[in-house]
Amino acid sequence: MTELVRLGTGAPSGRPTRIAILGAPNSGKTTLFNALTGHRAKAGNYPGVTVDRREGDLRARFTELSVRLIDLPGVYSLEPQSEDEAVAVRVLRGEFGEPPPDGVVVVLDATTIERALPLVAEAAELGLPLCIALTMIDELKARHGEIDLEVLGAELGVPVLGVVGNRGLGIDDLGALVAESGHWTRSEALREAAQADTPEQRFEWTYGVLGRCRRKIPRADHWSRRLDRFLLHPVLGPAVFLTFVALFFQAIFTWATPAMDLLSGMMDGLADWLLTVVPDSLPTRLLADGVIRGVGAVIVFLPQIVLLFTVILFLEGCGYMARAAFVVDRVMGWVGLEGRCFLALLSSYACAVPGIMATRTIPSERDRLTTILVAPFATCSARLPVYTLLIAAFIPADPVFGPFTWQGLTLGGLYLLGTAAALVSAAVLQRGLRRGASLPFYLELPPFRLPRPSDILLGVWDRAKMFLRRAGTIILCVSIVLWFLLNLPRRAADPELSAAANQQAILEGSYAASVGRFIEPVFAPMDFNWRINVGLVASQAAREVMVATLAQIYAHEDEEGEGLGGVLAGVGDGSGEPLLSRPSALALLVYFAFAMQCMSTLAVIRRETGKWRWPAFTFVYMTGLGWLGAWVTFLAATAAGA
Repeated sequence: MTELVRLGTGAPSGRPTRIAILGAPNSGKTTLFNALTGHRAKAGNYPGVTVDRREGDLRARFTELSVRLIDLPGVYSLEPQSEDEAVAVRVLRGEFGEPPPDGVVVVLDATTIERALPLVAEAAELGLPLCIALTMIDELKARHGEIDLEVLGAELGVPVLGVVGNRGLGIDDLGALVAESGHWTRSEALREAAQADTPEQRFEWTYGVLGRCRRKIPRADHWSRRLDRFLLHPVLGPAVFLTFVALFFQAIFTWATPAMDLLSGMMDGLADWLLTVVPDSLPTRLLADGVIRGVGAVIVFLPQIVLLFTVILFLEGCGYMARAAFVVDRVMGWVGLEGRCFLALLSSYACAVPGIMATRTIPSERDRLTTILVAPFATCSARLPVYTLLIAAFIPADPVFGPFTWQGLTLGGLYLLGTAAALVSAAVLQRGLRRGASLPFYLELPPFRLPRPSDILLGVWDRAKMFLRRAGTIILCVSIVLWFLLNLPRRAADPELSAAANQQAILEGSYAASVGRFIEPVFAPMDFNWRINVGLVASQAAREVMVATLAQIYAHEDEEGEGLGGVLAGVGDGSGEPLLSRPSALALLVYFAFAMQCMSTLAVIRRETGKWRWPAFTFVYMTGLGWLGAWVTFLAATAAGA
C-alpha cells in the first residue's frame, strides 16, 4: 500500500505561493504556462524555446489567492549540462537569493512518458510538493496508446492530470489543482525512487510503475518516419532546404510588393497632404519629412516582416526546424560546431538578441562563446528593409528560371552570405579559443504537427508590434534628431531659386552633411557619397534607420512619385541617372551583410559573456570585415562592368 504524506500548507503568509513548472524540452510547459497565466510567451515545436525563467500570476478565475507561476527552461535531468538547465536547477534549489518554490508542476509528454518519468524521481529528491501534468493526451489516443491516470496517481502518490494545453482541455482542473498546492502530497514510492543511485535504477523503477498502470504503448508515427526519410536524407535533405530558402525569398518580393506599394503611397500622400493644408513652417516640415517620411519609409516594409515570420513560425510549429538542425549538423561539424548552435543562429534570423540568449542551451563553453560572436552575421529582420530597398532599386526583376528572378535570388544570396560569414568566422574562432572540448550533439525530434492558425497569428502579431514599436521609439527618435541635423543651420532663402533648390542648399550646408563629408575618406574606395555616409553613421543605432535617413535626405527629389527606390535608381528625380552606382549599391549591401550596426546586440553580448572585450571585439572584427567585403565587392563589380 502506498503511504501518503502531507507536505506543507503553501507559502508563508505575506508572500504569494510560488509554483515552478518543470519538464523536458518541447513537452508543453510554456503552453500550459500561457494557459494558466494568460501570457503569450513563445512556444515552439522544437527544443530550446525557453532559455530563461518566466514568471506570471495564476489567473483570477482559478483562485482568489496570489499564486505565481515560474516557467523553467526545459531539462531532461536535474544534472545540468548547459546554462539554461543550470538556471532551472538553481531556481528549484533556491540559489537566486530567494527561497525554493512552494511546489512543482512536473510536465510529462504522454507519448514519451517512459523517458520523462525519471525526471519526477529526481524532482522528488528536492523535497518539494509535486503534481504531474500529462500533456499530449490527444496524440496518445490518436496513436492508439493509453495509460490509466488514476492508477498512475496512486502509484506515485501525487496528483496526476491529463491535459491538452493548446486546446484548453483540462486547464480548469489544472488551475484549480495549482491553487490548492498546499494540499499536494508525496508518497513513499517517490521517496524510494529518489534514492536510486543510477539512471538504470530509475528507468527500472519507471518501467515497473508503467507496467502496473496498464499502459498501452502508442503506435509509431509512420507518417513522420516517412517524411524524415526524405527530409533528413544526406542529399535530398539539404536540397529541399536550399530550394525552400530560394522560394521563400522570391515570395518576399512577389507577395509583399502590392501591400508595400499601398503603404508607401499612403505615407507619401499623408506627408504631401500635411504640407498642403498646414502653413509651411519648421514644425510642419519636421512632422511631414522627419516623422511621416522618415518613420514611414521603414513602416512600408511591415508586409515583408509579416510574411517572414508567418513562414518561420509555421516551420517552427510543424516541427521542421528541429529537422533543419540535423540537416546542417554536418556543415556545422566542419567548422567545429554542432546542431544546437544552429538553433541559436536560427533564432538570430529574427533578431540577434534572442538568438544570443538561446546559446544558453549549448553545453560547451567554447561553442557557446563562438556562437555568440558569430550570431550577429545572421540576417535579422532589421536588415530586410535595407536589402529590399537597394535590391528593388538596382537589381533587375528579370526572370532567371521558373519562378525565380534576379531580385529574389539576390536576397536569398545575401542571407546565405551572412550564414557563410558566420560559419567561416566560427571556424577561425574555434581554432583560436581554448575553452574546453565540444560535446556531442543530441536532439529529440518532435513529431510533425499542424500548428494552430491562432498561434501563428498571435506570434506574427507580437513580432509586428515589436517592429512597429522600434519604428515608434528608436527610429522615431533618431529620425527627429536627424531632421534637425539635416536642416540646421538655416539660411535665408534665395528668391531666385525654387523652394526645392533652397531646401537642397540648406541640406548641403547642414551639420549632417559636414559629418558625412568628414568620414568620406573612409568610404571613398566604395564611392559612397556623404548622404550614404550619414546613413551609415545613423544606422549604428539600428540598421533600419538607414532607410529612414535616406528617405529624409531625398524627400524633395522625388519629382515623379516613384518613392525612395525610384529616386536612388534615378527614376524618381527625373534625371534618369542613378544617385548611387550599381557597384556602390552592391558594396553597400555587402557592408550591411557583415558590419555590426546594433547597440542592443552589443549590450546583450556584454551581458551574456560578462566582459566588455567581447562586444568590442565583435564590433571591430565585423565592421572591419564589412568594410573589406564592400571594397572587394566594389572592385569586382566595377571590373565586371556591373
